[in-house]
Amino acid sequence: MKANDAIKRNRRGFLRAAAATLVLGGLPAAARAAAAAAGKMKIGIVGSGRVGGTLGEIWVKTGHQVMFSSLDLEHDKALAARLGPNARAGTPREAAAFGDALLISVPYGALPQVGKDLADLIKGKVVIDTCNPFPGRDGEIANWARQKGAGLASAELLPGARLVRAFNAVGYARLPEAAQRAQRGGMPIAGDDANAIAVASRLVRDIGYEPVLIGPLAMGRYLVPGTPLAGERPPEEIRKIAAALK
Repeated sequence: MKANDAIKRNRRGFLRAAAATLVLGGLPAAARAAAAAAGKMKIGIVGSGRVGGTLGEIWVKTGHQVMFSSLDLEHDKALAARLGPNARAGTPREAAAFGDALLISVPYGALPQVGKDLADLIKGKVVIDTCNPFPGRDGEIANWARQKGAGLASAELLPGARLVRAFNAVGYARLPEAAQRAQRGGMPIAGDDANAIAVASRLVRDIGYEPVLIGPLAMGRYLVPGTPLAGERPPEEIRKIAAALK
C-alpha cells in the first residue's frame, strides 16, 4: 500500500512540475517558438500508412509543412502531390532531417531498425511515437515492450530522442472528423521532456483533440489497445482513469 502511495505521489509531482514548466515559460526560447499557438512547423513522418498518413494530411491542411516517408516512396510522392505545396516526400532520413518534430508510426517490429537508421538525426529532436506492440504481428519484441512498458521500450529503441507517446489510444479512422465535433475528445499523452510535451500538445490540438498528460513516459504502457485508456473519451474521464493507474 505504501509503495502504491509513493508511486502516485511521484506521478502527481511530475504532473505538477510539467505544468509549472509550461505555464511559467521555462522552455528554451527556440522551443517556445516552435510550440507557440501561432506559427507553423515542419513535421517529418516516418511511416505514412493509416496513422502517419492520416495525421500528416490533417497537419498539411492546418498549414504545417509535412514530409512523408515510408518504404514506398512512390506512394508518398502521390500523397504529397495530392495534398499540395505544403506536402513533400522523401526518405526516412530526409524526413527526420526536415522536421522540427518527427512522427514515427511504424510496426513495432520495425522500430529497432528505424532507431539505428536515424540514430544521428533523432538525438535531441522531439519525436512523437504512435507505435503499438502487438505480439501477433511483431513477435517477441512486442512481448518485451509490453513487459517493460511501451513508453520506456520505445525510448530504449530511439535513444536520445525527446519522446512523447501520443495517438496510440484512439483509432486512426476517428482522426479526420475530430475537429468538426462540438466537444473535443481527449488525447492521452505521456512524456518526460516539457518541451516535447508542449510541441506534441500543440500538434494534438491541431488534429482536433485536447491533449491530456497522464504522466511521465513510463505511463506510456497504458497507451496501447486493451488498456483502461484505450478508446475515445472526454478529457476529464481520461484524467480520472489515469489518476487511478500506477
